[in-house]
Amino acid sequence: MQGSGTPTMAETLADRYHQTCERVAAAAIRSGRRPEDVILVAVTKHAEPEDIRGLLELGHRDFGENRVQQLVQRAAMVEEFLHRLRVHPKGQQDRGVRETAAKVVLNGQTPGSIPDSVRWHMIGHLQRNKARKVAQFCRLIHSVDSLRLAEEVQQIALRCEEPLEVLVQVNCSFEDQKSGCPIAAARSLAEQIDTMINVRVRGVMTMAAATDAPEHARSTFTRCREVYEDIRTKGIGEGRFNILSMGMTSDFEVAIEEGANIVRVGTAIFGESQIEDTDS
Repeated sequence: MQGSGTPTMAETLADRYHQTCERVAAAAIRSGRRPEDVILVAVTKHAEPEDIRGLLELGHRDFGENRVQQLVQRAAMVEEFLHRLRVHPKGQQDRGVRETAAKVVLNGQTPGSIPDSVRWHMIGHLQRNKARKVAQFCRLIHSVDSLRLAEEVQQIALRCEEPLEVLVQVNCSFEDQKSGCPIAAARSLAEQIDTMINVRVRGVMTMAAATDAPEHARSTFTRCREVYEDIRTKGIGEGRFNILSMGMTSDFEVAIEEGANIVRVGTAIFGESQIEDTDS
């Protein structure tokens, strides 16, 4: 069962971040796993640049964006920041050591130091004509929901040095407005992607319906876990099909309890946005 109540919003970025990490860790332990088995993707959609830099100083490595142009801009900003630190590391590194001392450790963190590099995740709907821009910066595309998009990613990947890694987005909440392939089509899509030369299918992703009651999302996450396990048992991905991405600020604890090993969290880390948002 989920922990009792949602904690009140902490005052500082460091407090909110550590509180979120502690909630992720507790949910992982409740589900019989280690905290370091879960990747926390910090969704920067409404984050200020100084908050992104602050999270880097806390040792965080995985960041996600919903929109292609914003991902490109944020990735360039982060790379420039990290480059400056490589040239003048003193001071910033000391701050990172102080802030991360004695804190819970999740996958994708480097406690005691600022990470050498960042892993960017494309978590929003991806239009085929914008896929090329994502390939330059993105570690993992969470939102491949059709064969046409997968084929476009494959054409781009053929010109990349390394294969592009993707997740199959599945509509497990049955909402017409949600992206994602139907549950019945998920295994076939994963099989087709698995035949592609420079694209690796790593797992599945879903989004639950927006709700004020996290427990209402459990059935959606259960369905997605069943899809994931069905595909995985068929041997698709040659042993690399091991990612289940589900859960956001409002429901990530339930998602972890249902098997998620990547959660995508924005508001709980960066604070409330003035813009209504259901994507983080």
